[in-house]
This record gives sequence, structure tokens and C-alpha cells, in this order.
Amino acid sequence: MNNKLNKVVGTLTIAALLVSCVSKKKYTELETNYNDTRSELLRTRVEKEDLEAKFAAIETRVDRYNDKIASLQSDKEGMLVTSNNGEFAVSEKNKKSMRRTLKNVSQEQLATAVTLKDSLNLAISYKMSQRLKGANDGKNVDMKIENTVVMIQIADDLLFNDSSYRVGNKADDILSKIADVVNSEPSLEILVEGHTDNRTVKEGSYVKDNWDLSTERAAAIARRLSSKFNVPQEQLIVAGRSSFDPIVANDSKQNMAKNRRTQIVIMPNLDKFFAMLDSEVAVLGDSDL
Repeated sequence: MNNKLNKVVGTLTIAALLVSCVSKKKYTELETNYNDTRSELLRTRVEKEDLEAKFAAIETRVDRYNDKIASLQSDKEGMLVTSNNGEFAVSEKNKKSMRRTLKNVSQEQLATAVTLKDSLNLAISYKMSQRLKGANDGKNVDMKIENTVVMIQIADDLLFNDSSYRVGNKADDILSKIADVVNSEPSLEILVEGHTDNRTVKEGSYVKDNWDLSTERAAAIARRLSSKFNVPQEQLIVAGRSSFDPIVANDSKQNMAKNRRTQIVIMPNLDKFFAMLDSEVAVLGDSDL
């Protein structure tokens, strides 16, 4: 009897243990699934919040853009002009200022202006020519305007000795005029870009090669503009192009001299430029318009 009872108790004990083991395993599996689901839910929530933030930022930008267009249309002041660099808005007031400046431009030059962008380039060119009057001699200094960007090319004969990056005093006249333009408008950015011909630098020079020479020359001009003519350093950008951007073939001494140059690129803020035109109009007076 006792043996039978012991057998029954043993059997029940083993069964209980088996049920207990299966339940614990199932519980662990369910707990793992729960944690995985919770983690996935958390990731999804974070991704959703991130997408919502990005969408809100896009909506804000679209609203600002629409407000700008609505403002231009409601005031009947502006128009959108497509340029090679994108789009910019020109109001009727700014166009009037531009037309006033263009009254000083020759009819021959005006005839070349087909688009509004052409007219704007002419206005900027006239303004800069007046600022640089006497310095732009067509021989050592040449200026051109492309897409409202002013590019002033200065022959190295006016700035440096051969294979040297020390700035000579005869450079100060043109540099002072450029500094006057730059200092009149804090929003301008100035790129000083050095160029050489394709000759190897002289043995024993202070520079290693034409890369070094072109960069050192550009940096020397930037330092001169900053130290002597108070151009803020944060407005100056320095670049060296070596001999790899010639304007003519390096097949004669005259052409090599043309390629040895420093180019100063002035990138104007159009709003500030029109404000500058308005200030000149005020000096002229209404009777001159």
C-alpha cells in the first residue's frame, strides 16, 4: 500500500515539475516577445516624431515662401527674375533706382542689355567703375561683371616682383579703392584668387611651386587689404589656382604676363546694392530723374 502511495505521489510530483517547467519557458518566451514589441513600438514612435518635426519644418518653409510671393503680388511691387544662380526678387522701387543709375550709362552699352539681369549687371558695372575711377586703366587692371558678381583682374606687375609675393607700394592705389568699396558694405564677400603662368618658379625662390606662389600672393593681398586698409578678415577668402586657369595661351611673354594676375571677386548683396543706388539718387535730387 505504501509502495503504491509512494508511486502515485512520485508520479504527481514529476507531473507537477513538468507543468512548472513548461509554464516558465512559455512565460520567458512571452516576456521576450513583449519586450521586443515594446522596443519596436518605441522606435516607431521616435521615427514618427522625427518625421513630424521634419514635416513641420517643411511646412514652415513653404508658408514663408508663399507669404513672400503673396506680399509681392499684393503690393504689385515685385517680380521674380530667373538668373543662372537661381531666383531673386526685384521690386518696382528697386527697378526705378536701377533705371536712374542707368541714365548715366551710354546708349551703346544700354543697347546690349536685353534682360533685366543684363540691366542689373550694367548698373553694378557703372557703380563699381565710378568707385574705381582712375584705377581701371585697361592694361594693369580690368573689370567685368557676370551674374551681378564683380571680377577685378590686376596684373602681377602692378602688385609683385617676379617670383615674389611681397606686395609693392604701387599696388596701394587700386587696393585702397577696392577697400573703400568693401568697407562701404559689411555684407560683401571678397575672394582673392592668385594665378601664375606655366613657367617653373626660379630655383632658390621662397616658394616651392606655382601652387605655392599663387596662394601666397593671394594671401599677401588679403593681408594688405586687412592690415593697411582695414578690410575685416572675415569678409576675405583666399585661393590659389597656380597656372591652371589661364585667360590666354602661355605662348608668348605678353600672354604669360596676362596670365600672371590676381583676381578679386566681389559678391554684392543685391538689397544693399539697391540701397546704395537710392543714396546716390538722393544726392542727385528729383529734378535729375
